[in-house]
Amino acid sequence: MSKNIAGAEYPLAKIFSSDFDYTIPSYQRPYAWTEDEAGELFDDLYDFYQNEQEEGYFLGSIVLIKEEGRPEAEVIDGQQRLTTLTILLAALTSLFSGDLRYDFDSYVRERGSASQGLRPKPRLSLRERDRAFFASNVQSLEFVKLLEIDPVTLANEAQRNIQSNSRLLLRRLEEVFSGNEIELCKFGAFLVQRCFLVAVSTPSQKSAFRVFSVMNSRGLDLLPIDIVKADVIGKIQEEDQDAYTDRWEVMEIQTGRAGFNDLFGHIRMVYTREKAKKSLLEEFRASVMSQVDSSEKLIEEILEPYSAAYQAVKTAQYESSSTADGHKANELLKWLNRIDNSDWIPPAMLLLSQLKGSSEYALWFLTKLERLAACMHLCAKNVNYRIERYAEVIAALQNVSDLRTAPDAIELTDAEKREMQTALDGKIYWMTPRRRNYLILRLDSFLADGAATYDPTVLTIEHVLPQTVTAKSPWAKPWPDKDERWEWVHRLANLVPLAKRKNSSAQDFDFERKKKVYFAGRDGVSSYALTTQVLAAPEWTPQVIRNRQQQLLDVLVDKWKLAVT
Repeated sequence: MSKNIAGAEYPLAKIFSSDFDYTIPSYQRPYAWTEDEAGELFDDLYDFYQNEQEEGYFLGSIVLIKEEGRPEAEVIDGQQRLTTLTILLAALTSLFSGDLRYDFDSYVRERGSASQGLRPKPRLSLRERDRAFFASNVQSLEFVKLLEIDPVTLANEAQRNIQSNSRLLLRRLEEVFSGNEIELCKFGAFLVQRCFLVAVSTPSQKSAFRVFSVMNSRGLDLLPIDIVKADVIGKIQEEDQDAYTDRWEVMEIQTGRAGFNDLFGHIRMVYTREKAKKSLLEEFRASVMSQVDSSEKLIEEILEPYSAAYQAVKTAQYESSSTADGHKANELLKWLNRIDNSDWIPPAMLLLSQLKGSSEYALWFLTKLERLAACMHLCAKNVNYRIERYAEVIAALQNVSDLRTAPDAIELTDAEKREMQTALDGKIYWMTPRRRNYLILRLDSFLADGAATYDPTVLTIEHVLPQTVTAKSPWAKPWPDKDERWEWVHRLANLVPLAKRKNSSAQDFDFERKKKVYFAGRDGVSSYALTTQVLAAPEWTPQVIRNRQQQLLDVLVDKWKLAVT
């Protein structure tokens, strides 16, 4: 079987050449990268381009069903990267003119060659349902037309992601290069010459899936923590090695193997206060292990305190001298753990590892941290922004001599407050599910004054005024103006949480029937405060929803302290 598997590292100039003719099979999931992933990719590429003049940038690996010597390649793993890189190359090409445009266009489309038997076609063919859309808008460089399309009219989430990522990458290219074709060309040359992917290919579908499974295995492979452990324990006096090995293994058991490895990454962040540029092993050795003069101190003064803090943070089991403060602090930790990233963990760990009993301060800090994390979550800040922002908080915590002195970095700036208010007053339903669910449930918790508990696994966010209103709909009379419906349908006031599956047949029920049949539970009430408010409303008109929007925004501004000074 191994003779049928081939793997090699190629620059993007080779990846996007006539040697490969990529097709995304219909059974693959849709294109799912959002502006988060696309923005992070661009920021990482541009940062590397600016700071590394000779090194190559590794973009990961792709797994293909492909016969040797033939270009046809079915993508088993890597469609998200290939699709996003195609959008980036197409966006870059669209900003060129003349010979440069002709040159870079060859990485997006095969121009064809009669003498070589090559017919014109895109380098990458998406799943059937999105193929024509991608080819006619992105690969044909028709970005002006693409960005003018109303996203609500697009067929699916994949096409909306393609549109939003195209807009983002075009904007980033225009921001950093300001239309300078010479600098754009240098960046383009960096992309195709110094950025690499490993292509693993096999002609057998069974073999390809086996390769994919092995590459994504979560087994007990050697992790950086195992190598650190060997380094650390090996430097301890032989008579003490068993005792420190036991202490190490207690931490690993308590956090779990994967959690223990994550812990090392969070400790690295506390010490470096920047995004990782090298392997965890290299950076942990250089930034953390170099700061202590013995293995015993590393375990006693760094690993054990941070391990205890990490467990408290991840399990929301902070132990406080005040039962009331401890309960509130742990509720905040539960909300923090619902955010779609773990970048907030290092400052939380640092704070809890430093505290020696000040439960009041812990509650104050976690209240501010949840607000900051929610702000970046709901405003869709990418990983680079988040890391820089949390680095400020970590630096502030490390520089205060008395923990009762509040670090200003944990506070939102007026600009952040304004941006958050704008996001809260926007089209909430267009947020990613994790973001809109966080906001809806957090708002509901504010209305319930923290008395409610939530199971996000059975959560559905529904529209009161339906997304589609026909001329015969009972909603056409109270909402005759199409533009007014469009203004309000996806905003906060028109959304309610339900603990049941989506019922598409209920969308065109009139308001009273929708309340009784769909929004209310079996006993005629709802477990959500937001939904209960809607059940109590006698009608659902533009004026009702306008007043409700302001009331809900007032609650969020009050509870999250978003008033601009």
